[in-house]
Amino acid sequence: MSTQATSQPYPIIDLHCDLLVYLTDVPNATLDNIAEIGCALPALTAGNVKLQVMAIYCATAPGSTNYAALQRDMFAQLANDNNCGLHAVTTPAQLQQALHNPNGIGMVAAVENASGFCEEDEPLEDGFKKLEKIIDACGRILYISMTHNDANRFGGGNFSDKGITRDGQMLLDYIHGRQIAIDLSHTSDALAYDILTHIDNERLDVPVIASHSNFRAMWDQRRNLPNELAQEVIRRNGLIGMNFLRSFLNTQDPEALIHHMLHGLNMGAQNALCFGADYFYFADHPDPARFPFYYSEHEHAGTSYNFILEKLKHTLPQQQLEKIAYGNAQQFIERIWQIR
Repeated sequence: MSTQATSQPYPIIDLHCDLLVYLTDVPNATLDNIAEIGCALPALTAGNVKLQVMAIYCATAPGSTNYAALQRDMFAQLANDNNCGLHAVTTPAQLQQALHNPNGIGMVAAVENASGFCEEDEPLEDGFKKLEKIIDACGRILYISMTHNDANRFGGGNFSDKGITRDGQMLLDYIHGRQIAIDLSHTSDALAYDILTHIDNERLDVPVIASHSNFRAMWDQRRNLPNELAQEVIRRNGLIGMNFLRSFLNTQDPEALIHHMLHGLNMGAQNALCFGADYFYFADHPDPARFPFYYSEHEHAGTSYNFILEKLKHTLPQQQLEKIAYGNAQQFIERIWQIR
């Protein structure tokens, strides 16, 4: 599979991939295996990705924190390896350097499912201590998703109708003022609304994003944002990262990603829209209906971003293309990371 991208004038910031899961969980996984994962290092390089958010993911199950700790340690290992081509980005100055660095790719960690730092049956205080270990090992984290697909001690995942719990409220209180965003990509609608309500009622300084979600008005899938929630993210100066997975776009329309993006812009997401491709290892996935997971144009980072921007350049002005490619994410990150 070729990773040769055509002319790519823009650096790329992507809000979500599962490279850490792949490297820690798949036997014989390597950083350069494009055949197995679309965010392998050669693909990121060919796609001109300058900042990749690395998700620390786990399902909600016994041992979830041990599973996440392996990914935490993998992030630190990659960051400390001067020869692998990846380096941690933890300050606005480092972000600026990464965007203009012709060699190497910046990365920042995120937590996809708070079960990664807190088991269902352990004291919440112990979970917060594990969260601090993740932050210390990775330098910082950009965002936390309270849930994944299912409900946990913090609230309802996107396969659930459950709202926020007391532990979920306490997690929001804990990250108040910590320069960590809360991610709505895997919440139930009820949990998302409860998160926004608690932030407002308690006047919390917690930025809100949807790191890898599309629009439900375009494709009726629970992983996609209803317009009301998308508009709340926009109103709060957050980010909406476009997800490249076929099942979240439209399983019959290869042009669906473009339609989702134009829908977002029509809703006023000019300063919110960005990329959250969601590349992950799927060869052992049990559901044959999900294959192919990506349309061929989007199957790896080496060509996908360029293909999308080329498609949009006849419709959108250059300034808007720059915002989608990197500008919106850059401004958001610099804003929430500023010294206070």
